[in-house]
Amino acid sequence: MKAIQKINSANNSGKYICVGLDTDPKKLPNHLTSFKKPVVEFNKQIIEATKESAAAYKLNLAFYESEGIIGLENLEETLSFIPDDILTIADGKRGDIGNTSNLYARSIFEHFKFDAATLNPYMGKDSLEPFLNYSDKFNFILVLTSNPGSEDFQKQKLHSGEFLYQEVTKKIHSWNKNSNCGIVFGATNLAELKENIGLINDLPILIPGVG
Repeated sequence: MKAIQKINSANNSGKYICVGLDTDPKKLPNHLTSFKKPVVEFNKQIIEATKESAAAYKLNLAFYESEGIIGLENLEETLSFIPDDILTIADGKRGDIGNTSNLYARSIFEHFKFDAATLNPYMGKDSLEPFLNYSDKFNFILVLTSNPGSEDFQKQKLHSGEFLYQEVTKKIHSWNKNSNCGIVFGATNLAELKENIGLINDLPILIPGVG
């Protein structure tokens, strides 16, 4: 099933929750420490408890890459527990020059077989094209984040009077030739979300920060 089909299926069934599996080995419950792979066991239990309600699972790659080979093995094994009809998102906020971006895309979409990725657009369209060219995959592109540093660039006003993040949203519409683009819009910016809903239009939205 293509990524956009999984998104549409979730929406049609009224499922909108994206479950984060940003698992820190140092914060696991004590009763899991006896397992050979405590991170995998924790993730497996979370998936079992939420799979009937989840629209997607988002795995922040840093939590796995930081643990080296063991972490990457945990990542692969965790993915094997997620039902095939539920969207999987690699949260790495990738975006780099063409050759490097091509390898990032190959890693996420072909090796780990994620359905979707989060991307950083600030190096321009060519830095994202290797991801956008996977027409059966999906890409959530950063528009507005909820951290204090969003004021540094995202909320800078352009000569047009618009904010930079609004121009990014327009660009994403023009990049969406394969209908495989969405946006990341920080959940603490609910006022901005309401103000920009017309500009966002039909782009799927990943809203981190709830809870």
